[in-house]
Amino acid sequence: MALLTGAAAAIKGELMGFGGAAAHLFVREGAKVVLTDIRDDLGERSAAALRADGHDARYMRLDVTSEKNWVQVVDAVMAAHGRFDILFNNAGISFPMKVEDMTVEIWDRELAVHAKGVFLGTKTAIPAMRKGGGGSIVNTSSVMGLVGSPTSPAYSAAKGAIAIFTKSAALQYAKENIRIDSVHPGYADTPLTSQRFNDPTVRQVLLDRTPMGRLGTAKDIANGVLFLASDESSWVTGSELVIDGGMTAQ
Repeated sequence: MALLTGAAAAIKGELMGFGGAAAHLFVREGAKVVLTDIRDDLGERSAAALRADGHDARYMRLDVTSEKNWVQVVDAVMAAHGRFDILFNNAGISFPMKVEDMTVEIWDRELAVHAKGVFLGTKTAIPAMRKGGGGSIVNTSSVMGLVGSPTSPAYSAAKGAIAIFTKSAALQYAKENIRIDSVHPGYADTPLTSQRFNDPTVRQVLLDRTPMGRLGTAKDIANGVLFLASDESSWVTGSELVIDGGMTAQ
């Protein structure tokens, strides 16, 4: 059983996020999936489309900044499935702006959705995974959690927090067969980035920064998530999987 946050956009033929693309790969491998998000209409449509294709999928509303909501969702998952094997902490937002223009509210929102959301998801999932003998948690950080962002300092700070939190949590639970890793996407086309990245000037700047000469797709990232969630990565924990077309190799 796999729970994915920020996973409402999972409809074939439409632009998917990392969560939606990962859901398709998980069900292909036989997993039961719970899509979570705050975009209820889209999430319900995505889950219905997966079910129509013969997969075990449902949608649940989840505000990742709410501990109470996390407990409700994980309790519901355990009641329905009796186990919790995979958590993909993927919910995200972005408010590009200069430091001096940023409000405290925007800073707090970025840190809450990203860093607090990953913390709460990890904290709530671990006892459930322990009951099943272990599990895998994959957290979406970013290349901007490894290097500075010229446009989004709060986003970069939040993603950096995820990267180091992942390593610390991985150390604490390694002996319990609960693996915790992070993925670090480069510039990729998703519903979150589409408005900015579709600007021809912005897009050319991003292409120039990417040695492989193209932006990533949600599936490019989801392939890495699938590996980290699967038994093929059984000796991998606390790792940073960078999927960025070579950007951070420069």
